[in-house]
Amino acid sequence: MQLIGRMVLFCMIFLGILSLDPVSAQRRKITIKLASLVPEKTPWGAALNRMAQEWGTATNGRVELIIYHNGIAGSEGDVLRKLKGNQIQAAILSSFGLNSITAGHEIMTLSCPFLIRNNKELDLVLGNLKPYLEERINQEGFFTLAWSKAGWVRFFSKAPVFVPADLKRQKLGINEQEPALMDAFKAMGYQMVPVAMNQVLVYLNGGMIDAVYQSPVNVGGLQIFGVAKNMASINIAPFMGGVVMNQVAWRSIPESYKPALLRIAKRLEAELDTSIQQLEGEAIATMGKYGLIINQVSPAQEQLWYDDVNRVIPSLLGTTFNRELYGRVETLLKAHRK
Repeated sequence: MQLIGRMVLFCMIFLGILSLDPVSAQRRKITIKLASLVPEKTPWGAALNRMAQEWGTATNGRVELIIYHNGIAGSEGDVLRKLKGNQIQAAILSSFGLNSITAGHEIMTLSCPFLIRNNKELDLVLGNLKPYLEERINQEGFFTLAWSKAGWVRFFSKAPVFVPADLKRQKLGINEQEPALMDAFKAMGYQMVPVAMNQVLVYLNGGMIDAVYQSPVNVGGLQIFGVAKNMASINIAPFMGGVVMNQVAWRSIPESYKPALLRIAKRLEAELDTSIQQLEGEAIATMGKYGLIINQVSPAQEQLWYDDVNRVIPSLLGTTFNRELYGRVETLLKAHRK
């Protein structure tokens, strides 16, 4: 009996050692659930599906990435709560979701109206500041896998808009989840009306709003241009997103797999940037065939927008936008524009 007892004890110790063995840990299947508000039949959805497939291949099936497309995991607020509670392990978030992770308004600063004005400027800013932004996100218990440049936000309106005075005469609907941007536009003198995304057409048709602040891809998909038939040509702000994982899940992945998983995510990030630019151009062209009117803003008119926002920016630094990051972005762009 003593011999049998010693054998049982030996087996238990041996199994315990195996459970601590990193090679054994690599053999365990790790499931990562990723939530996305984006429809599956979009470039974002396709990229996430490819990432799931390639992660499985790169780890011989030991890391399984399951994508919950089409917002089935809930709103962005719901997703963030589930991420923190590890009910889901990863998510694609908009700039507003990313901004709510950090307390210093760093991410929202990139969406400051008319600060970053075109794709070259956006590439310059991200090329210089992405490591800092990722560090800020990572300090809050998350890990940044990839960034997504989701096009440019424009003004779509019932009446033509060329200069700030044209828009200030109209009621501007803005996503109710974007209080920081609402504060910025209110400070510039605009008539702001909070509206849920799924109520934009109702508000436009009912006369509760006359214009919206949206990306062309969203406007085309929601058929908003059928009522708000005018689009000002000026870029207001980049529409950013990012794929993040909570640190608990990231630490659960063996170190030997991580370089390959990150390479896949970064490669798909680059591919997505190209496809989104193409998709935005196609969306504008298609809407143009069905009645969208593009209000071509002249350089002199563009300067009126820039002057209007620069008048109020100092009062928003430290509250709506991060003062330090705004200064760093501004310094980069001033040198670039010269």
